[in-house]
Amino acid sequence: MNFYIVIPCHNEAEFIKQTLDSLVAQTLLPKKVVVVNDQSTDNSEEIISAFAKAHSFIELLNTTSSDIHLPGSKVIQAVQKGINTLDEDYDIFCKFDADLIFPVNYLETIAHEFEKNPRIGMAGGFCYVEKDGDWVLENLTNKDHIRGALKAYRKECFKEIGGLKPAMGWDTIDELLAKYYNWQVITNDTLHVKHLKPTGNTYNKAAQFKQGEAFYGMRYGFWLTLIASIKLANRKGSLLLTKDYLRGYFRAKQSKKDHLVSAQEGTFIRNLRWKGIRSKLGV
Repeated sequence: MNFYIVIPCHNEAEFIKQTLDSLVAQTLLPKKVVVVNDQSTDNSEEIISAFAKAHSFIELLNTTSSDIHLPGSKVIQAVQKGINTLDEDYDIFCKFDADLIFPVNYLETIAHEFEKNPRIGMAGGFCYVEKDGDWVLENLTNKDHIRGALKAYRKECFKEIGGLKPAMGWDTIDELLAKYYNWQVITNDTLHVKHLKPTGNTYNKAAQFKQGEAFYGMRYGFWLTLIASIKLANRKGSLLLTKDYLRGYFRAKQSKKDHLVSAQEGTFIRNLRWKGIRSKLGV
């Protein structure tokens, strides 16, 4: 299987070398890796350029965007610029972060997952973060969810869901839409990926409101938004965040922001979410 990988990079000089080192050491090498250097002010460009000179499948793409780090829009806009440079000669598209260390068999194992079942549309491993000298699971989501840091899509699935939405929540919407189009989303718990910079370290205050806006964009409705907000705030260790998420939701609703999914897709998403909640409650 041919893998095309796009990696957005903004001031990741401390980590990007380790990420690229782990990719060039894969037992199944990617056919193409495009690293989108998004207005870095450190020496990220120099590091990426050195890899591009040493490895023909690695490319450096310099671009500019906002200096403000808002999860979702900035990252996906950079990723899209990388996607725009790709041809169609791939089987699997990956969006990876620039602060990961992959086990050497990562791509080979992911390829086997896709080969096992033609209806698998998305696959991924799990992010681990260093804590007190040990690498522990970065437990911010359910184990059936693929973290936004290491997404892999079958080409047909990627095209059917319409690519990635340039908004916070894109890494949930993609899975929900994949299921809407009858694709399977699977995770492999044998694949431990080291996440060198824990999620959310560079988010500013506005990002908290963006989360609630994302729930609105996915057409969750109030009660699902409330449940999701409490759950996420609890995972992040601060139930006070619930207030920010709800404020973001109502701001988006009051201003009638555009939804990220259609009404029909929204109905499917709500039904799927409520089904999951009822299942966990045993009803």
